[in-house]
Amino acid sequence: MFYMKKWNQANIIQQLSKKELTFHLVTTQLVLLTISVLLGIFLFKDFSAFFNLFRFDSSIYLIGITNGVLIVLLDLIFMKVLPDRFYDDGGINERIFQDRSIMEIIGLTILIAFSEEILFRGVIQTHFGIIAASIIFALVHIRYWGHWFLILNIVILSFWIGIVYEWSNHHLLTTISMHFIIDLLLGIAMKYRMKR
Repeated sequence: MFYMKKWNQANIIQQLSKKELTFHLVTTQLVLLTISVLLGIFLFKDFSAFFNLFRFDSSIYLIGITNGVLIVLLDLIFMKVLPDRFYDDGGINERIFQDRSIMEIIGLTILIAFSEEILFRGVIQTHFGIIAASIIFALVHIRYWGHWFLILNIVILSFWIGIVYEWSNHHLLTTISMHFIIDLLLGIAMKYRMKR
């Protein structure tokens, strides 16, 4: 049943034009941002408590970028040594990143990192903990449900990002930069892998 759902989602995405796919991606991220705002209104005592998550510290970028690069290197190594089927999401990720300019990939990955980290780390993890945030993060990534390795991969990734969030003393910019680096570098890798 999960395999059928994965195939149906992959098949639907393959049928979308680049413009339609972009519309759905952006809309999904705007929905996540809306959910973040609505939950934030009820969960944070005031706006300053929320904006405090964005306080600046120059070391936060180094922590986020370093962890992001480490994850990408590990992922690329696993992609080289494991059979292709371990990373088979039905071509969804390749479809998202193929035929996009580097600037388009940067724009999409900034939006994705910003909206997902505000919701999962900034709102959910801050109020309900790392386990809740990591489980919900994995559930939202529906395209991985039918594949044990991909779902395990996304759960480990979510916990890793959550640990970095805790370790950085709830600096949301740390995990936003980490998430951005991961998606950006893997997106660029997929773009150029498709051209071979």
